[in-house]
Amino acid sequence: MAQIIFISGGVRSGKSQLAEKLAIDRAHYHGKQLHYIATAQPSDKEMVLRIKHHQKHRQESGKKWMIWEQPRNVHQLATHYSSNDIILLDCLTTLLNNEFFYENRWSDYEFQQQIFKNLVQGIKELSSKVDTLILVSNEIFHDVISDEPLVLVYGKMLGRLHQKIVALADEAYLVDAGCLIQMKGGEEYERLNGRWNSL
Repeated sequence: MAQIIFISGGVRSGKSQLAEKLAIDRAHYHGKQLHYIATAQPSDKEMVLRIKHHQKHRQESGKKWMIWEQPRNVHQLATHYSSNDIILLDCLTTLLNNEFFYENRWSDYEFQQQIFKNLVQGIKELSSKVDTLILVSNEIFHDVISDEPLVLVYGKMLGRLHQKIVALADEAYLVDAGCLIQMKGGEEYERLNGRWNSL
């Protein structure tokens, strides 16, 4: 049974860097292949810079990553993996965003439910094939969420998705203000916390 690890945090909190180090550590310790599912699309200048930033970190790790550009329908990748693989998916927030805005039906309740169901099923399918699935997501709930209907619907969907993924996860961590906070599980918590403090 695959290990599912969920890591969330605010923008620029270092969550992606931590997730990459965790994936590298586990791959080295267990002799596994590293995979990276990139959900971001270069839609604007800021996103292009963020993508380049993540690429730079992976290159500097000196490790061989197999990169999969998959902005939507992550379940389609499941058949490509095996129990010899460790997957880092970065990030759930962007994946939801891509699915949510792919069609102009965000206000349709049935559409919302179908997106949620598809995302959860896709994550389950990925985890059923691999040794470890590490999921990164943005923590947006520390700020006041706009009362704009579209933003409210999106925020509710992301909140539901986080709750469901944490329920499925073996370990869950929050990166906040330079601190790694254990939310669930975590036999490796002390070791990870020490590594985080050395970044």
